Amino acid sequence: MPSIARALVLALVVLVKIAAASVDLKEGSLPSYHYGAPIPVECMNRSMETGEHIQDEKDEIEWIPFPTCNETGKPLEFHYGVETEMNCTIPMVDDPFFHLLEFYIHSDAPLACRLPARPPAHVEAVGEKPYVQEYIPLVFALAGTLQRSHLHISTHLNILLHSTPKHHIHPHDSGVLDSGAAYSTSPLSHMEGSQTVRLVIGDPLPLSFSVRWFPTPALPKTEGKVEWAGMGGHVYASTIFYALVSFIAGVLTSAVYFFGVILPKRLKGRGLGGATPLGYGLNGVGNGWGIAKRD
Repeated sequence: MPSIARALVLALVVLVKIAAASVDLKEGSLPSYHYGAPIPVECMNRSMETGEHIQDEKDEIEWIPFPTCNETGKPLEFHYGVETEMNCTIPMVDDPFFHLLEFYIHSDAPLACRLPARPPAHVEAVGEKPYVQEYIPLVFALAGTLQRSHLHISTHLNILLHSTPKHHIHPHDSGVLDSGAAYSTSPLSHMEGSQTVRLVIGDPLPLSFSVRWFPTPALPKTEGKVEWAGMGGHVYASTIFYALVSFIAGVLTSAVYFFGVILPKRLKGRGLGGATPLGYGLNGVGNGWGIAKRD
C-alpha cells in the first residue's frame, strides 16, 4: 500500500509540473524584450512617383529603416517599457522624401512601419524549427495640409504600444509586443508653432513623440490620468487558474500521502480509538481520531 501511494504522489506531482510548465512553454522557448531594450522602427519602401510599395527580388515588400534622427545619429527606435517624450529631427527633407510626405498627408499611401514583436533569437533548440521574426504593424497617421509650394505637418505624434499579457510578470520585466498605434495631434492648427511646421524641400523636419506603454492589449478603464505602472500589478485569468490548480494539487497530494502512507503506518498493529475528542490519543489525550492505548 505505501508503494502504491508513493507512486500516486509522484505521478500527481509530475502532472502538476507539466500543467504549470505548459502555460509558459511556448513563451519560455522564445526570446523576449527586457526593460529598456531598443526596438528599431523600419518602414515600407515606397516609390516617390506613385506611392506604391517597392518589392525585392523575391517579390516581397521591401522594408527600410526609419530616417535617421539628428539627436541620436541613428534611425528612430523605441525602448521597451520606457515612457518618454522624445525628439527625432530629420536633418533635411530631400525631393523624394518631400513627395512621399505628400502621399502620407493626403492619405494616398500610409506611412506604414513595423516593429519586431520579439528580439532576434540567439539560441536555436535542437530538433525545433528556427525562429522566424515576427512583426507588429505601426502605421503613422501623419496629419497636415498640402499647398502648391509647401506643406504643413503636425509634427507631434502620440505613440501607444501594447505588450502581450503575462500572468507572472513583474514591474519592468521582460515581454513581447502585441500592437501599436501612432497618430498626429492638433492636425487642424495650420499656423507655425511647436506642433505644426511649414515645410519646403531642403528644410529639416522636427518630429516629437509622446511614447506610452500598456501591459495588455486593453486600454485603461479608469478615468483621469493614465500612467505606466510597469509590467505588473494586474491579475489575469491565467493567474487565477494557476493558483487554483496549485491549490487543488496540494490538497490532493496531501490527502493521498496521508491516507496512503501516514494512516496505514499508524494503524498497523493498532486498534482505532474513538472518533471523538473522548477517544484515547497519544499519551492518553483524546484528539479526535485518536490512537488506542496499548497495554
